[in-house]
Amino acid sequence: MSFNDNARFDPSRVSDRRGRGRGAAVGGGVGGGLLLILSLIFGPGVVDDLGLGDGSTITQEQDPAGEPAINECLTGADANEQLDCRILGTAESLDSFWSPYLDQFGVTYTQPGVVLFTDRTNTGCGTATSAVGPFYCPVDEQTYYDTAFFDELVTQFGSSSGPLAQEYVVAHEFGHHIQNLIGTLGAAQQDPQGEESGGVRVELQADCLAGMWAAHATSVPDPESGEPFLRSFSTTDLGDALSAAASVGDDRIQAAATGQVNPEGWTHGSSAQRQAWFSQGFETGDLRSCDTFAARDLDNP
Repeated sequence: MSFNDNARFDPSRVSDRRGRGRGAAVGGGVGGGLLLILSLIFGPGVVDDLGLGDGSTITQEQDPAGEPAINECLTGADANEQLDCRILGTAESLDSFWSPYLDQFGVTYTQPGVVLFTDRTNTGCGTATSAVGPFYCPVDEQTYYDTAFFDELVTQFGSSSGPLAQEYVVAHEFGHHIQNLIGTLGAAQQDPQGEESGGVRVELQADCLAGMWAAHATSVPDPESGEPFLRSFSTTDLGDALSAAASVGDDRIQAAATGQVNPEGWTHGSSAQRQAWFSQGFETGDLRSCDTFAARDLDNP
């Protein structure tokens, strides 16, 4: 458990689309990293245009069970019990950190959208399926999460199931929004693939930005209660975050899928690199230390 029980949340911060999509999920085995890169390079609608989705419009329906569960996420105690509440609480903590932090650099923080969905959903980058995993769409400036991914992170990718592992994922996607605001996200479009590519450097910087949030998270107050959103992290908590970072390293995923590692195909960086850059952000808490584009050795920040 990582949230202070008395922290207060605003459920309207999250758009809950779960259970409202009509039609079967479309997967086809296409990796999430590939779909996201295609969207970033070629713009909105690429998933539909290339036939990776079925091109149909998702009809939003009222959840027959009544109000979405996110409306019941009101406190830190709820976040310690429910994943959707934890995503909401993490988003509000990230907002409270990034807004004043970026102000000192003359950058105005705007809140990215937070969307929960099931199977598939419409986005500014095209129709996305669960195969994409959590992602950020710069066209509509929203982050998207199919909550089933967090189980897959453990069962398929071998991550720890601890709360900071899940919070790291949210912080990483918010990191892409920060990159959009400070002007570094576009490097993934210009040079999307390879061991030293802009795409890898963008992903590692997002890991570093996630670490920065973690460095400050336990002191960032909830504006309503004045109490920090999160409790102090234990060694176990930090190990959970590092476990999540390692589990989605390109080398680990390639080895599991093909038995081989091909750095020329990397889009996110190795497990060790992802851990190293998250740690860099956590240890320094400083945006200037997250300049992956100036780094000569991505293995050693």
